[in-house]
Amino acid sequence: MYICKNDVVQVIAGDDKGTRGKVLRVIRSEGKVVVEGVNRVYRHLKPSRRNPQGGRLSKEMPVDASNVMLIDPVQGVPTRVGVRSLPDGSKELFAKKSGTRIRVLKKAKVTQK
Repeated sequence: MYICKNDVVQVIAGDDKGTRGKVLRVIRSEGKVVVEGVNRVYRHLKPSRRNPQGGRLSKEMPVDASNVMLIDPVQGVPTRVGVRSLPDGSKELFAKKSGTRIRVLKKAKVTQK
């Protein structure tokens, strides 16, 4: 999974299809991501000392990572991503549509002589 915290993604399946948002959290063990403003549910709270009024709290729930796509930084549209190795030995994540770099995955090794 190449989605990280603070990436901008678009939902491609489900009730919130077409919605864009920032990734708030990544749950790698379950293959899920929490996206800002997507898959909102209400948590009903009883009155307590902390919350004397009680009521409903709206919060985001995890979405499967396969249901979101990264946004191409140049064109601003959802894109598939690939990994390519550079001549200096580093690896980068790139957008398949425009070929632009999204982020560096592995830095080049520096050898001392």
